[in-house]
Amino acid sequence: SLNMAVRTLQTENNIIFFCSFTCLNWMNLFKILDFYSEIYKWFDKLKEKKCEIIGYVIMPNHMHLLLFIPEFLSINKLIGNGKRFMAYEIVKQLERSKYQKILSSMEAVVTKQEKTRGKKHRVFQPSFDSKPVYEEGFLIQKLDYIHHNPVSGKWNLVDDFTEYQHSSAGFYELGKEGIYPITHYKDILG
Repeated sequence: SLNMAVRTLQTENNIIFFCSFTCLNWMNLFKILDFYSEIYKWFDKLKEKKCEIIGYVIMPNHMHLLLFIPEFLSINKLIGNGKRFMAYEIVKQLERSKYQKILSSMEAVVTKQEKTRGKKHRVFQPSFDSKPVYEEGFLIQKLDYIHHNPVSGKWNLVDDFTEYQHSSAGFYELGKEGIYPITHYKDILG
């Protein structure tokens, strides 16, 4: 059958996910606050939990991540905790830098229900995207998509997508380790 030819990536107890999330109202918070190192700290936390960063791009207002996680971890919990950790830090930095207008817009969208649970700001768009990656072709397609993000659509962050520093493009395309060392997906697939 046709399906036999497609290499399935899900091993017994591990899986790769393609995840994306976005700052509230597409505000360029990551860029405004130069927040990249905080995101790399979150990557470190993921690695402490035995996850592997397979590919990523951090754009001014959103990010994409290919993440290998051990079976006993929940992708929703990992991303949820990550967003909480980053939201807390973003609000702290906005307060410190007196970005009152941005903070007000983040307060305005918090629902009554969320307020009763103690939430004061919404930093990210409410949902995030996460898809399991079962085939090598899909994985390569996603890597290609995220690596070209900095030069796609309205983005003109670099002339050559491999030069964008907050991305794993240089690693895959040129064999150059970037700011954040990642794991090649082939090392995971064996």
